[in-house]
Amino acid sequence: MAESVVHPEGEGQDATRRDFIHIAAGAAAAGAGVAAVWPLINQMNPAADTLALASIEFDLTKVQEGQQVVVKWQGKPVFVRYRTPAEVEAARETPMNALKDPQADTDRVIEGHEQYLVLVGSCTHLGCVPTFGTGDFGGWFCPCHGSHYDTSGRIRKGPAPTNLVVPEYEYLSDTRIRIG
Repeated sequence: MAESVVHPEGEGQDATRRDFIHIAAGAAAAGAGVAAVWPLINQMNPAADTLALASIEFDLTKVQEGQQVVVKWQGKPVFVRYRTPAEVEAARETPMNALKDPQADTDRVIEGHEQYLVLVGSCTHLGCVPTFGTGDFGGWFCPCHGSHYDTSGRIRKGPAPTNLVVPEYEYLSDTRIRIG
C-alpha cells in the first residue's frame, strides 16, 4: 500500500510562486536588454535619403557614341560610357596577362549591350575621380596618383589595386537602365 504524503498548507505554492517571479523577472530583463540594444542596431541601417537613392534610372539616348555621361548614384559619380566599336574591340583583345586585376570585358558589360559601359567613377586606390581620355590605354586616368584604366575600366598601370567597380544594373528596355 502506498503512503500518501500530506504537505502542510501553502508549502507547495511557495515554490510555484517563486518560480513565476523568477521567470517574470528574467523576461522583463530580456525585454529591457532588447529595448536598450535596438537603437544601437537600428542606427546601422541606411538613412532615408540613402534609401531613396538606392536605385536610379537613366535614359541611354542621352549618350552619343564616343561620349560619357556622369550621373550621381548614392552620392558617388557613375560613368555611363557609349563606347565606339574600336574601344569595344580594344577591350576584348587585351590579353589577360597584361591586366593587374584580370577580368574579361564581357564580364563587365551586359550581353547584347557591349557598347555601353557603366562604372562607379571612383579610383580604387584612394577614391579620386578619374578623367576620361587622358590615360595611356584609351580609358581613364586618375590625376591624384597616376592610375591608368583601359576602355573597359580595368587597371593597367599605377597604384590602384583593382578595376573600376561595375555597379549592379539592369536594362529596363533597350534605351533605359536601372542602376542599383
